[in-house]
Amino acid sequence: MQPTERNFARRMDLTSLQLFVAVCELGSIGRAAEREFIAASAVSKRLSDLEATLATPLLVRHTRGVDLTPAGESLLHHARSMLYSLEKMQGELSEYAFGVRGHVRIHASISAVVQFLPEDLGAFIREHAQVKIDLEEHLSSEVVRAVQEGAADLGICNTADGVGALQTRPYRQDNLVLIVPAAHILSAQAAIHFEETLDFDHVGLQATSSIYLAMHRAAAEQGRSIKLRIHVAGLDAMCRMIANGLGIGVMPQRAFELMHGTGQLVAVPLKDPWATRQIELVARDFSTLPVTARLLLDHLSPRPEA
Repeated sequence: MQPTERNFARRMDLTSLQLFVAVCELGSIGRAAEREFIAASAVSKRLSDLEATLATPLLVRHTRGVDLTPAGESLLHHARSMLYSLEKMQGELSEYAFGVRGHVRIHASISAVVQFLPEDLGAFIREHAQVKIDLEEHLSSEVVRAVQEGAADLGICNTADGVGALQTRPYRQDNLVLIVPAAHILSAQAAIHFEETLDFDHVGLQATSSIYLAMHRAAAEQGRSIKLRIHVAGLDAMCRMIANGLGIGVMPQRAFELMHGTGQLVAVPLKDPWATRQIELVARDFSTLPVTARLLLDHLSPRPEA
């Protein structure tokens, strides 16, 4: 921040901004003074000082009240936003008098949501009942974008395709397996290379999912393509499609074990190195996260080996 910008911030008076918003909302200095229990002359003086600070007229005064200048319209927008943020900050901080409270926004991949987060977030909430957690499920690429744009405090996803300037910490590891009907010819294999599956029809996740992208790269390295019969949005739908003979598919092993009741299916481990994946915690800067987000981060981070 430049010195002139710092001086501008110091000269701005919150009470004057509140009175300015009141005058704009009521269209009259007199009515704003009555509502705020302050003399009209004092309101008028503060508005004049505010215009002097900004070096531009904000209001056009006339016998019926006041009208906003273009600069006044702009200030009203920013003043409302600033005052709303201050009210929100006061509300959140005041809750600390009654114990740790707060609000954490998380975007996570389907693999993290299905396999690990129900238990992990449940344990956290049992320790911190006052904390509100908003969890949204997205593709890994969308999780990264949400954290970059500030739509999420924390992201939890596979980061094989990169995270740019974001910071990461390890969360969990998962293993991808091939899901086939119990009667399928591949079901008797103890383990298999993904290349060996390419002669068969596949049921795949969305084309931009991290699992499908890894499968696509593996096939391309062999000069092959995936015989994709259908795309599905979720792992449960994939299992149902496979159980009904529409193909075979790749999904995380733990997710399959949690949904094992779906049809007569078998999981065959994949031998490929890319089938072992690291799911990571992602943030713009872990050190600047709000208190409650840091509490959750510590809860989700792996404990050091004893």
